Amino acid sequence: MADSRRAAERHIDNFQQLVFIQTKAIYFLLSIIVAFILTYLISNEDYTQVQNYVLFALLLAIGLWVTEAIPPFAVGIFIVGFLIFLVGATESNTPESANYLDVRKLTSTWSNSVIWLLLGGFFLAEALKKTGLDKKMFNYTVKLFGTKPKNLLFGIMLATALASMIMSNTAITAMMIASILPLINVLGKDAPFSKALLIGIPASASLGGMGTLIGSPPNIIAADAINNLIENTEYTFRVGFLEWMMFGFPVAIILVIGFWVYLQRRFTAKVKVLDLSVVTIPENTGEENLVESFQRKITLGVLSVTILLWLTSSLNHIPPAVVSAIPIVVLTMFSIVNSDDVRKLPWDTLMLVAGGLSLGLAIQQSGLTKHFVILFSEVNVQGWVLISIFSLATVLFSNFMSNTATVTILIPIASIIAINTPVIMTIIIGLSASCALLFPVSTPPNAIAFGTGFLKQSDFRIGGLFAGIAGPLFVILWVYAVFYMLS
Repeated sequence: MADSRRAAERHIDNFQQLVFIQTKAIYFLLSIIVAFILTYLISNEDYTQVQNYVLFALLLAIGLWVTEAIPPFAVGIFIVGFLIFLVGATESNTPESANYLDVRKLTSTWSNSVIWLLLGGFFLAEALKKTGLDKKMFNYTVKLFGTKPKNLLFGIMLATALASMIMSNTAITAMMIASILPLINVLGKDAPFSKALLIGIPASASLGGMGTLIGSPPNIIAADAINNLIENTEYTFRVGFLEWMMFGFPVAIILVIGFWVYLQRRFTAKVKVLDLSVVTIPENTGEENLVESFQRKITLGVLSVTILLWLTSSLNHIPPAVVSAIPIVVLTMFSIVNSDDVRKLPWDTLMLVAGGLSLGLAIQQSGLTKHFVILFSEVNVQGWVLISIFSLATVLFSNFMSNTATVTILIPIASIIAINTPVIMTIIIGLSASCALLFPVSTPPNAIAFGTGFLKQSDFRIGGLFAGIAGPLFVILWVYAVFYMLS
């Protein structure tokens, strides 16, 4: 009987896997069909063959990102290959043509400064994890903010937000939740303070990512789009590491504080003092500490120098991408990050970003943007209404699909419609993408917290609504305020 049950379970598992594969294939075919139909409806005799190909690629990418028929990072690779195959064989696409699309440049996005900036951030994050500095930061937070639930919740959320400005928000969430699970096991999974911690940590990781250029991929894409405006238009506002922090850091901190106020009021702890002995991380002893201590000092030094050079790039005139070579070279030189660690870096994120940059480049170089301008020329609404619509749309779409993909799709369109305020619109979209916290699947940090089994889907709703409404509202007000001060 037992063998029969196991055979039946294997059969069911195989059947479920087959259904899953077939569903993905159906979504893929539907995305192609819908993209064909929409291309036919949107296109007209003014579109060139290359522009039709790019339009179809854009619509197909949107469909694949929404349905997740294939992994998000694979969409970028697929679209680039698709454009190179079709556009490269188009006889009318010559250097003498008005809207010549050089397909060779579509693969050059892997050498884009955006990719190197992100890669430098990944190396720093891996070094912090390898040397245990991330756990030491948690220990320091616990000691600094004491044993009162309200204070400890604030300390953990603040530490998570600050760390996510340098580290992957997924990695910092996993580390923080693993660190506080012993405390949750003591308090009980239904304890209000347990829920506050499990909801507050992923929210802080996502919101904190708004603070720096490397904190979240949408930030990088938005900054790159703005800097491209300088090369092709009369705009002169360039966004570097420090400039982005002027917009993102205050927004991130204030939203984290607002989320903390909401959590500690909704999930009021039943105890006044916590026993934190269960979450104390003991210090290692032995000769091995000499090596670990040396590597920690090197990591802290590299982290400090790298961030300092990023912040002062407008003064030292060293491009941020070049500064990223410091952690890549030094950390590998001292074997803090080795070849095995490099293989584990989130290369899929880099693929997704590179693919999105290639798609944006194709839209721009093919001249498709001119048709978008004509298409949306009849849109006659107030600027702040348009910005509010795109900000909320960014949050809405990011709850169902990758926020990187959302930003890649919306920024080119928004910057065309917002003729008078493309820089403001782009920054607001980039920041708003980090406010999507409504569902467990909205962000990887939410999924990690939900995966503990201690939360229900409904636990994310009110906090997600707060971040999804208050976040874009404050982002809009702050970005406008900064531009007013700079003007």
